[in-house]
Amino acid sequence: MPLNIKDLKITSADFQPLGKMRDEHAGDKGNVLPRLTISGVPAGTKELAVICHDPDAPLPNGFTHWVVYGIDPTATDLSGAQEKFRVGPNGAGGKQYYGPQPPAGHGEHHYYFWVYALDTKVEGTPTREEFLQKYAGNIIEQNRIVGIYENK
Repeated sequence: MPLNIKDLKITSADFQPLGKMRDEHAGDKGNVLPRLTISGVPAGTKELAVICHDPDAPLPNGFTHWVVYGIDPTATDLSGAQEKFRVGPNGAGGKQYYGPQPPAGHGEHHYYFWVYALDTKVEGTPTREEFLQKYAGNIIEQNRIVGIYENK
């Protein structure tokens, strides 16, 4: 019998999948969070989490640009997420969106905006690594949209 699973999605009105992110979203050129929308949340979801991560950053674990917890499963629009939900530490240790800022001449970087549907609530504001280690078994479904940015 096939499973009846909804298709969890995260999309952006500001860039297409694998599309170029605009300068206004870059950390040093506006630092404006892209507009993000969530849909297809599966039944049984107690909380959503969103993480923006750049695996191309020249660091052992890439760079985490944004970590957000406590998102209600009925939320669809992440506008104002910085104020509405619990923001965890980014790779620089701050608790806010830190837009793309790859080293000049380092080529294109990929910014993965992951959405996670969880069967439990996240306690506190763990780092990306702490979240994945502690809550991996609580992820019902996940998906992502990837934007690209380059500093020439």
